Amino acid sequence: MIPTELAATADRILAVTVGLRENGSDQDALDALAATRELTRAVSQLQVEAVAVLQRSGAFAAAGHRRPDSAVASVLTVDRGRAREIVRAAEHVAARVDLQGQVLPPVLPAMAAAFSSGAASLQHVDLIARLLDSPAARRVPPYAWAGIEEQIAAVADTCTPTELARFGAELVRAYDHDGAEPDEREPVQVNELRLTPLPGGGGKISGVFTDPVRYTMIATVIDAKATPLTAQDPRSAAERNADALAEVCGFVATHGDTILPDKAGERPHIAVTVRLADLENRARAACLDLGGTPTPAALRALCCDAKVIPNVLDGDSQPLDIGREARTIPLPIRRAIVARDHGCAHPGCDRPPSWCEIHHIREWARGGHTKTDNLVMLCWTHHQEIHSTEWAVRIARDGLPEFIPPAWLDKDRKPRRHPRTGPPGRSDSTRPTQNTNPGRSVSRVPR
Repeated sequence: MIPTELAATADRILAVTVGLRENGSDQDALDALAATRELTRAVSQLQVEAVAVLQRSGAFAAAGHRRPDSAVASVLTVDRGRAREIVRAAEHVAARVDLQGQVLPPVLPAMAAAFSSGAASLQHVDLIARLLDSPAARRVPPYAWAGIEEQIAAVADTCTPTELARFGAELVRAYDHDGAEPDEREPVQVNELRLTPLPGGGGKISGVFTDPVRYTMIATVIDAKATPLTAQDPRSAAERNADALAEVCGFVATHGDTILPDKAGERPHIAVTVRLADLENRARAACLDLGGTPTPAALRALCCDAKVIPNVLDGDSQPLDIGREARTIPLPIRRAIVARDHGCAHPGCDRPPSWCEIHHIREWARGGHTKTDNLVMLCWTHHQEIHSTEWAVRIARDGLPEFIPPAWLDKDRKPRRHPRTGPPGRSDSTRPTQNTNPGRSVSRVPR
């Protein structure tokens, strides 16, 4: 009954959308835009309550999910972070069940009331739930937190989520003005460096070093290499720093055999994937291991100056067969899987190859071969899911991995693929078969 009612509601919304597109005035568009505020919050309420019901019943755990984030992300086809927002809201503004089966009130009763009335959005709830978990908030006794939460919930409808979180943090700081108990130990230092790949290639590097020695060491090396080449050097200081960092890293990659550790079983390197035809045409097109396409000039320089490990592809863009029957994954085969999957192959996952493991689709102990047509690259989370849930994976006729969701998620079990590999194939000859171990699902690959 519920899916039918929701489908009818969706149809009405689509009809309004079509009418607005064809005959809507500016005022109609403005009214429609304002109305989506309530609609969006109503959908969020439905999602949060649905997740809460499934958590109280233990459905996620019964399906093999240690945490419900991944299951919610698969159902809604959203990023894990978005799924985590929904789960976190369900944990804080929905009724809970304790170990004895007794129903408990929400952790944040005032925010729960604001959320259910539409005064607070999902993001409002998520940010306040995260504030509650902060060290300063944990020092606030429950009776005081209740008053703080009521003040926060009272202004939720007039604040953006960021403004509300800032207001809540100020209230917490006002109560906790003395801070934590004095600690004679050395303060914890924050030293972190974030590498964020960009969709079109390249990436963004940002970091914080509160350790003065480490920061000074890094700054000294970069400063030494960032000196202007001439008085007319057109590069800005930031551009010279970026060039200096790349030059220093390039030097270490070339000459650092004694100081660089192994990574995933091999020395750090730059891998270039290139088609056989392009290789024969002097490598005018290629892609890098972590994403991005170098310019022809950069590719020529890379091939000239660096240690290049080529992954040569055949006419169907598949790695040429490199094989050896063994349980452990030989380095050439791992490189072939990296060239094919480019990271975790599970739909929607963005983990790069360096964060991934190689999974035998048909287990090696059960006769599965260590060959490219029986291997798939998975991050740790999705590797565990393949072994503990009803998800299954197979290699289709075109040689690419595709995943079959469990029946509770999709009754038709329609195959899914990562967007980078294209739409799923339609072959039935690689249909997954159930493993003899309960709760584990594998796919059998024809030899």
